[in-house]
Amino acid sequence: MAKADGPAQEPDPDTGEIDLGVLKDVIGFRIRRIQNHLSRAFAERIDRKDVRPGVFSALALISANPGLSQTALSREVGFDKATVVAMLDSLERLGWAERRRSKHDRRRSALHITADGKKALKGLRATAVANEAAIHAALTEDEQARLFELLDKVYAVCFADPE
Repeated sequence: MAKADGPAQEPDPDTGEIDLGVLKDVIGFRIRRIQNHLSRAFAERIDRKDVRPGVFSALALISANPGLSQTALSREVGFDKATVVAMLDSLERLGWAERRRSKHDRRRSALHITADGKKALKGLRATAVANEAAIHAALTEDEQARLFELLDKVYAVCFADPE
């Protein structure tokens, strides 16, 4: 027997209100959806073909952790080692970072930011802040702190190095 009000209406994709279906309980989907939008907007803001996704994160981590190893960088940004090598090649071509032999283990490279890298990082950070301004405005300071705490907890459970 048909419903009195007729068949279900097809969702209007222009309203943004769609049923997430089986994805509604998938944390990875929700995180990736936000990441996709933020990454695309960030790339549009910087408008540089020679700066690939992840360069800002890598440069920021290298700056905050002078001598960081490629392995530690790979683990922290969540890219495989081959992708990180290509990213570091790009950072070196841009003159923003350099690989030096580790003082503690000559088989490893220690990553360092250059003076030009520091200047670039300042601009990229300003772009990232502008890119996320609406999100920060929508959340209270307490909500932001809680969001960061929860994201760090998810990272620690799912992706932190077990060693």
